[in-house]
Amino acid sequence: MTKAPNATELTLGRRNFFVLASGLAATSVLAGCGGGASSGSAAGTEFTGSIQELLPNLIPHDVAMPDIEGVDGSVPGFTSIPEEFVPSVAETPGRGSSFTAMTPLWSNVPPGKDSNEYMQEVDAAIGADFQFNITDGNTYNEKLQAVLASPQNIPDFVTVQSGGMPNRFEEALEANFEDLTPHLAGDAVAKYPNLAALPTEMWSCCVFGGRLYGLPYASDIIGNTVYYRSDIADELGVSMEFSDAAEFLEVLKEVTDPGANRWAVNDLANGAAVHTIFGTPPDWVKRDGALVHRYETEEYRAALDFQSQVFAAGVVHPDSVAGNSQQGRQRFISGQVLITGDGVGGWLSTLRQARPENPEFEMAPIPAFNGAGGDPVYWKSAPSNLFTFVKKSDDPSRIEEQLALADYFAAPFGSSEFALLEYGVEGVHHTRDEDGVFHLTEQGQREVVRTYTWISRSIRVATEAQFDGYVDGMTSWMASIMPFAEEPLGFGRTIMEPSEFASLSTPFDDLESDIARGRRPLSDLDAALENWRTSGGDRMRDHYAEIFDSLEDAE
Repeated sequence: MTKAPNATELTLGRRNFFVLASGLAATSVLAGCGGGASSGSAAGTEFTGSIQELLPNLIPHDVAMPDIEGVDGSVPGFTSIPEEFVPSVAETPGRGSSFTAMTPLWSNVPPGKDSNEYMQEVDAAIGADFQFNITDGNTYNEKLQAVLASPQNIPDFVTVQSGGMPNRFEEALEANFEDLTPHLAGDAVAKYPNLAALPTEMWSCCVFGGRLYGLPYASDIIGNTVYYRSDIADELGVSMEFSDAAEFLEVLKEVTDPGANRWAVNDLANGAAVHTIFGTPPDWVKRDGALVHRYETEEYRAALDFQSQVFAAGVVHPDSVAGNSQQGRQRFISGQVLITGDGVGGWLSTLRQARPENPEFEMAPIPAFNGAGGDPVYWKSAPSNLFTFVKKSDDPSRIEEQLALADYFAAPFGSSEFALLEYGVEGVHHTRDEDGVFHLTEQGQREVVRTYTWISRSIRVATEAQFDGYVDGMTSWMASIMPFAEEPLGFGRTIMEPSEFASLSTPFDDLESDIARGRRPLSDLDAALENWRTSGGDRMRDHYAEIFDSLEDAE
């Protein structure tokens, strides 16, 4: 899978404040791009009003109340499933039109619509005909570049990752995609109740050049963590509570037993596990009033130092030492490794893979600790790290139809629309057990994959009660770490990185791997940092300092 986009992945020229938005602050948004755009368009426009004027008003739209409420932004959960799923929209959103959509996928491509009853049923329910260009998520950004280079072939809906926006994407926005501000800002969103219920901070990520352009896709507020096999740890009588990295390393040594084909960990670089342990900032951080890059922080250096200790201790699975990260999850499922890093969403996907073969399989996040001692630090992810853009049209009714469809796709848990989109047709794609829990049939597993809901979806909730312990575990763990969650600089904004800085991080990938495996000393980090600064790192620092200072002044 491609690298998960984060909250401050940025692409502007030094003086081109291709601005973002804060959903909470009244701010003056500056854009000095040289594109000569007209007033009110995406690029090259100076917007001097309140950012709040651009954002949809939040209008709660409760369909089902969770059994477990979220805490300070943590995921809410449903430990019981409603007996009846009720409509969340008043009428069929489509008017019989046909639409094309380009969306990513990191799993097997489903059958085409002619042989896909799920897509046929959804199209019938929404009153529209969809043709999806389903593209491998690992090569999605390259394909997107080609699509945007041919404006006449741009689909009606285009999903884009914040970390994969092409160069000069702001110009593509202005030329090819609809400015949604007049359609959704303020109370205009009220005609789309599911979109209106999305949190303001999600919409703030969708502002580009002083206008609202994107439809948000809800992401997990915490992106990554470190998991352990709780069932195996219990069998071994090992506690997974630590106060620092030294205690953690001792347990890694204790549980490693090559004779039993068991190692403590996969490479802790996977899933950013080692950086989660040390609380390494995702990009930039302010220290004593100065802007410091993550490579320059003590957390980053400590994480690399610890990695070298872990590898030297012989506790990393040999295949992981050799660089085989693709099979890391399978090693974890089989019990060959006890601990692994992964995304927060990896908890559920791992359970889906493991439980059919091993109903006793159990996993959990390691309780939060800081490798250096003291309080742990978890950095928040972007409220929305994917967006869908709507192709520009001279027909306002077509745009309204597209937004009505997006409203349907954003239906919350507890709604009949959600049930259809996520599980298909009962008796064909899923069955429900005595507790009301959904179980996909073989046909459902082939046909029901994420397609329509890339365009928009409701907030993230934990509902998968069919996996015993998951909902309680996910909600309690995330609530427990929210007191240690920090917002990175630029949180709630989508900033794009200038292409001139794109390759600056490349040398650090090899450096991290070499230091971990003992091929280079930690002291080589100092020379790498000096080269990074003189090769563009200091220019990049000035670039971001100007942006972050402006955002601070506006708040």
